[in-house]
Amino acid sequence: MIRTCIKRTNGQLLYNAPLKEMKSKETIWYWVDFAEPDLKEQRLLNRAFQFHPLAVEDCLDALTGRPKVDFYDEHFFFLLHALNRDTLEGSEVDVFINERMLVTFHKQPVRELDKVWERINEDEMLQRGPAFILHSLIDSFVDEFFPPVYRIEDQLNNVDEETDNDSGNELIDRLFDIRHDMAKLRRSIFPMRDLVYRMLNSTRLEFMKDRHLYYRDVYDHLLKLVEMLESYRDFSSDVRDNYLSVNSDKMNKIMMTLTVITTIFMPLTFIAGIYGMNFSNMPELEYRYGYFITIGTMAVIALLMFLMFFKAGWLSFGKKNKKRKRKITFK
Repeated sequence: MIRTCIKRTNGQLLYNAPLKEMKSKETIWYWVDFAEPDLKEQRLLNRAFQFHPLAVEDCLDALTGRPKVDFYDEHFFFLLHALNRDTLEGSEVDVFINERMLVTFHKQPVRELDKVWERINEDEMLQRGPAFILHSLIDSFVDEFFPPVYRIEDQLNNVDEETDNDSGNELIDRLFDIRHDMAKLRRSIFPMRDLVYRMLNSTRLEFMKDRHLYYRDVYDHLLKLVEMLESYRDFSSDVRDNYLSVNSDKMNKIMMTLTVITTIFMPLTFIAGIYGMNFSNMPELEYRYGYFITIGTMAVIALLMFLMFFKAGWLSFGKKNKKRKRKITFK
């Protein structure tokens, strides 16, 4: 689907006008949106506007590209990422822009772009031209990254609070799922930060200078998102490492307990092995109280060894490490 919006010299907004109206002298600026275009509509991207072949190739590429800006003689090309809420991955939105033209191209539905499109008729600021619309698009895309990032914070806090109740495999699986979501968000947020930084420091985007303060606000939001993701990644690593350390300590205690039990039974097994040999001439075999003396000796040896190991601190039955609750917040 191709939809158009034209701003006339008389201040009127004209929607769904033919593409030939874009070249009219009465047109101040126009916005053409290629929303989920079919093959026939995709060909118009080059035929009707004659954009640079490399930029058109980036649009038609099946793979999602990294956010960037390219400078051409007649226009600028922006590759942006809008958040796909279902997958948390970046949905590519391509933008061709100059002082009087804005052309957007996206193969997937983008809710934030639709909202900006609907606001044009009511927002006088958006009616001032492509630079203002582009800012609204980028600002809307960036704001959509905050809810999933805050949700990751809640998930990490829940994982940290429930480490005593979850099994090892379940906890590690949950942590890796969270880190996987963070990695997908990082692939969009970090390049978007670099893109906006380049926009702020470029001398070629003169027609956007009126919006520099607003783009700087978007850049601050991106910096906050980056800091939050970095903080969450470090925290998730700490939770994982702490759990593995505690789990390893528990395993060591279990092995120590089993070793102590084995050590206690070693002399008992030795005594039982000697008196289990079938020799006819062995001392104390015919003694009336030999059995009770042997059993008593084995019990005394076991008790003495148990007390010795307990006093040395090698047995810690029933002792649990107190868990200190932690919580991450990011203001």
